[in-house]
Amino acid sequence: MTTDKRYTDEHAAAGLDHAFPAIETWQNHFRAYEILVDDPEFTSVCPKTGLPDFGVLTIRYMPRESCLELKSLKEYLFHYRNLGIFQENIVNQVLNDVVKACDPIWCEIKGDFRPRGGISTIVTAYHPRTEDDPRR
Repeated sequence: MTTDKRYTDEHAAAGLDHAFPAIETWQNHFRAYEILVDDPEFTSVCPKTGLPDFGVLTIRYMPRESCLELKSLKEYLFHYRNLGIFQENIVNQVLNDVVKACDPIWCEIKGDFRPRGGISTIVTAYHPRTEDDPRR
């Protein structure tokens, strides 16, 4: 068995320096409700192999002062289509960008990625981020 690293720090950071477009918002006029947005045809690229990754990306959040504008969100998500980035980084980057755009009361981003090589992956990230989150 080889001890050579096949994945490098460059692979791990791939895509995180991409210049994503801003996600636009619109003013929220109500309180205490949940919004669920899903992208059932989400695609990206493995930074190591260049092979496509397919999955369902789900955004759940409770808006504070503003809501995500869906067309700009769609255009934002299209940026991942040809971007080499790990699935775990996708979910966390989307969470960071959604929180930056609309400052929700809470938010959950879930990436349910289809099998590649017989293994599927589900990654979930939450806002606010706390070490003692009861969901852990």
